[in-house]
Amino acid sequence: MTDSSPQPEQPPGVPALDRALTVLECIAQSRKGFSVSELSRRLTLPKSSVHLILRTFERRGYLQKQPTGGRYRFGLKLMSLGHLALDGVELRDEARPILQRLVLATGLTAHLGILERGEIVIIERVDAATPVRVISFVGRRMKVHSTAVGKALLAFLPPESQDALARAPLEPQNERTIASPADFRRELEQVRSLGYAFNDQEDELGVRAVGAPILSAEGTPLAAISIVGTTGQLTVDRVAAIGEAVREAAQEISAHMQRLHVLA
Repeated sequence: MTDSSPQPEQPPGVPALDRALTVLECIAQSRKGFSVSELSRRLTLPKSSVHLILRTFERRGYLQKQPTGGRYRFGLKLMSLGHLALDGVELRDEARPILQRLVLATGLTAHLGILERGEIVIIERVDAATPVRVISFVGRRMKVHSTAVGKALLAFLPPESQDALARAPLEPQNERTIASPADFRRELEQVRSLGYAFNDQEDELGVRAVGAPILSAEGTPLAAISIVGTTGQLTVDRVAAIGEAVREAAQEISAHMQRLHVLA
């Protein structure tokens, strides 16, 4: 059934700025960066326009061109602006010492993520002292339906917000991603029952994660934390114990934030 209700009118924008920001957001999806030709194909933009946008960002220090391959990646100036934005998130300051204790207790890497525009964004990462680590980075955007952080957030959202996100196509990341809406709803019910979410290689083969939500005083999730490891590190027999540890850590962070009236 098509929604025929009137849509809110979008304020006028600057087309050239829209294109430039679209290029930046596309580059953010890859650690390797993209060339002019790759971006032109992905965004269906003329090569000449993409080239001018990239050269402008490069000149201002927001992007840097790799000496081999001609790929563009984020530059130091953009990274510094990102860190300034993240430093303003009090949640990171409150969560960091608790995440550090969780990492020491489990021997695995911890993530802190938020929901932004229908995706999960990692805003903090605490590494375990182990030579084998899961590859991730602060600022990484991930799918809601295939990650422990995403499922933990989605399961505790108000019904109307949850329905809106749950109606989105369940894009498969690999053969283990939950693709059935009915199966996914049952998964969210289990997350609510347990108080934590389990991602069994649904986002990346060979990687497991357990996540739990950070809740406001009203019970609304504003963020979530997770413990991430390889299948050899986070074995199935460890899931229940780690799930409880992650849930307790998330509750502790929630209590800290509620006392500060940040999430209330």
